[in-house]
Amino acid sequence: MIHCDGSPDAVWELDAALRAMLAGGEAVAPLGPGQDSPPRDPGPGQVVLGTSGSTGGHKWVQLSAAALRASAEATHARLGGPGRWLLALPAQHVAGVQVLVRAALAGNRPELLDLRGGFDPARFGAAAHRLTSAAGPCYAAGRCYTALVPTQLVRLLDTDPGCLADFDAVLLGGAATPDGPLHRAQAAGVRVVTTYGMTETAGGCVYDGWPLQGVKIRLDQGDSGNIELAGPMLATGYLDAPEQTAVAFRDGWFQTSDLGRRDGQGRLHVLGRADDVIVTGGLNVAPAEVEAVLTGLPGVAAACVVGLPDPDWGERVTAVVIPADPGRPPEPGALRLAACRLLTGAQMPKEIVLLDALPLRGVGKPDRSAVRTMLAARKG
Repeated sequence: MIHCDGSPDAVWELDAALRAMLAGGEAVAPLGPGQDSPPRDPGPGQVVLGTSGSTGGHKWVQLSAAALRASAEATHARLGGPGRWLLALPAQHVAGVQVLVRAALAGNRPELLDLRGGFDPARFGAAAHRLTSAAGPCYAAGRCYTALVPTQLVRLLDTDPGCLADFDAVLLGGAATPDGPLHRAQAAGVRVVTTYGMTETAGGCVYDGWPLQGVKIRLDQGDSGNIELAGPMLATGYLDAPEQTAVAFRDGWFQTSDLGRRDGQGRLHVLGRADDVIVTGGLNVAPAEVEAVLTGLPGVAAACVVGLPDPDWGERVTAVVIPADPGRPPEPGALRLAACRLLTGAQMPKEIVLLDALPLRGVGKPDRSAVRTMLAARKG
C-alpha cells in the first residue's frame, strides 16, 4: 500500500512500485488521503484501486499488469507513439496510475506536479516547459503528453493556454467537457483528445468517440442505450466481491451503467449515467444533452442539470449554472429564453440557479447528489 498525499516523493514511491509490478512484482494499492486499505493482497502483478462510483457503494477494482499494459499500448498507438508524460492528476486514481504506466512502458521518467496544495496553473506551466523542451533529467527527444480533467483545462486556458500548445496530445477525461472549452483549446492550438472510460476499463478506452485498438463497444438497444465495453484492458473484477463482479462483468463485457448513442458515422456519444436520467411528465431527459446546450450559451462556464421531486411532473428539470464572469452573470430568464430554441419542452429547465462553483467528486466530476441536496436546501 502506498499513501498518495500529492507529494512528488509519494508519486516516486508509487512509480517504482508500478514498474516492479509490471515486471511481475508485488501488488500495488495506491491510497488517497483518509482512504481505507483493501481487504487483502490480490497477489503479484496486480493493481487495486478504490472507487465509490456515482451512487456510493465502495468497491476495490482489481487490474492486472496485462490490462494496464494493453491500455497504455493502445493509447500510444492512437496518439502516434510512446512519449514523455506530465502527471498533473492525483496518483491514486486510474488516470494518474496510467500516466505512470505509460511513462514506464515508454522508458521515460514522468514529470511531476506537487499537488499537496491543489492544482496550480503556474506550476503546471513550468513543468510543461521542462517536459516539452526536454530540459529535465533522463529525457530524450520525442512526443510529449499530459492528461487533465475539464476544470484543469479551463483554468489553464484562462491563465496560460500557451503552455499546452507544445504537447502532442492533451488527454481530457474524468467528466463531460462542454464544447466551449474545447473550441477555446482548438483556437489556442491545443491538441485535445477527449477520453471515455473508468477504473474498470483501466482508464480511457474510447478516444474522441472511437474505441482504441482491441476495444469493442455495444449498446443494448442497437444504436443507443446502455454502453457495454469489452477488450484486453478490462479489470479482473472487484476484489472479494463476487456478486458485484458477476453483475458488472458478463461474458467478457463490462456493463457501464452509462447511456450512449452512435451517430451516422458510428461515433459514440456518451449521454451520462442511466441513473441520472430525469423522468419528467413521463418523458426521459438526459442531463448531459441539456448541459451541452446551456454551456454553449454566452456567459456560461459550466452547468449541472438534475431532477428534483415535483408533485405534477414527477421530477422537474433544474439547472445550476456557473457564470463565465462572476461580475457579470447572465440573467436566468434570458438563459431560459435562449435555451428554449434548442431544447424540447421536456428538456427545458423549469428553474435555473446561479452558483459560484459546482461541487465536485473524484478527479473533477460534478457531484449531482450534492447539487440536489443544495437545491433542496434552498427550497426548504
